Amino acid sequence: MGDLKRTPLFDIYKGHGGKVIDFGGWELPVQFSRIGEEHEAVRTKAGLFDVSHMGEFEVKGEGASDFLQRMLTNDLSKLKEGGAQYTVMCYENGGTVDDLLVYKYSDHHYLLVVNASNIEKDFDWLQSHLVEGVELTNISAETAQLALQGPLAESVLQKLTETDLSSIGFFKFKRDVSLQGVHALVSRTGYTGEDGFEIYCSPEAAVKLWDVILETGKEEGVVPCGLGARDTLRFEAKLALYGQELTKDITPIEAGIGFAVKTDKEADFIGKEVLKKQKEEGAPRKLVGLEMIDKGIPRSQYEVFKDGEQIGEVTTGTQSPTLKKNLGLALIKTEFAELGTEVDVQIRQKRLKAVVVKSPFYKRS
Repeated sequence: MGDLKRTPLFDIYKGHGGKVIDFGGWELPVQFSRIGEEHEAVRTKAGLFDVSHMGEFEVKGEGASDFLQRMLTNDLSKLKEGGAQYTVMCYENGGTVDDLLVYKYSDHHYLLVVNASNIEKDFDWLQSHLVEGVELTNISAETAQLALQGPLAESVLQKLTETDLSSIGFFKFKRDVSLQGVHALVSRTGYTGEDGFEIYCSPEAAVKLWDVILETGKEEGVVPCGLGARDTLRFEAKLALYGQELTKDITPIEAGIGFAVKTDKEADFIGKEVLKKQKEEGAPRKLVGLEMIDKGIPRSQYEVFKDGEQIGEVTTGTQSPTLKKNLGLALIKTEFAELGTEVDVQIRQKRLKAVVVKSPFYKRS
């Protein structure tokens, strides 16, 4: 794994029993204990993730707001200072460049958080559309990110700061929060379907914070978590993963994130025509939940059939640690997407029965 990129926390993994894998060119921990245990900890207590592989760009200048309104599908004019927004960048054909978060510092200053595997592609895409009066900077190398997720996240993190964390609402953030002397941007966001925080700071600060958070949360049962639990958690909550639920060939409408596509905003954005049509007339494909009737686990890229005709494929599938059922998300032809529709999933040499069920599979109460 010699050519793989590493986060600033790489040397810490071993001390916690971290098992590393190649994840999109990064050497990252898939698990520290057992994936099921880490998943359970986040659902019931809290778990700490190193997500420093994610990419961060700063967009500054007089024309920053207008530029981002043209590049992104969501309506940036609705975003206030101190707020974050989930949004998408699309190609002209409506396919997805990436899904990302935008943080608004001011009308002329934004932070974009993009997927690790797309950092270079996203930067080049934005750069190729850059206009005068806008400055784009890739600050990924000097930015580390930790995610503390789960129902006890606030009470644990609160012990490290005098800032009232309860005042940070969902999809809101505060800059320059002091966490035991470490200065960080703290946002109430995450990728697990639970309450929690994402913490952006310098690489050196992240190493210190990792140890401090785990030590502080030890009694509450806070554990280090890897990519395995991150994937099962986001899957149960039906949070899209780029490369699976979203690709250059899958539109955000097909992927079920039409809420982040505002075709009625004044600004024209790239892909607007196609996405508007899909919103009004319906998309040809739809992301649905599947529950296996026969014994088998639907995995990514397994084909889905109805009456012998291939109607789509599984994007993500696993045995749900929370629900103890074999479940999948599948992108299928819209005419077969009705709840209760029985389909077949090609699992190795057999076509096994499954049924279209309601998703997300899990919503926190």
